[in-house]
Amino acid sequence: MPRYYLDLYNGDGLTVDDDGQVFETRERLRREAIRILPDIVRDEMIENDRTVITVKVRDESGRHVFEASLVVSSGWCD
Repeated sequence: MPRYYLDLYNGDGLTVDDDGQVFETRERLRREAIRILPDIVRDEMIENDRTVITVKVRDESGRHVFEASLVVSSGWCD
């Protein structure tokens, strides 16, 4: 089974996944990339009115095969 690397892009820049993970199907890979986004947001210190967290997935050859993002937007209503 192929190994995939889930690199993280956030307000601090890029965090490269050097270990990777093996997924049985592309759907399981997609679900994992989306599943980790809320966990990352919970760990982030949201200091701006807009924060974007992106997971870009590479295959073993280094080619990007999937991308998922979560945008947190906030602002006062008064």
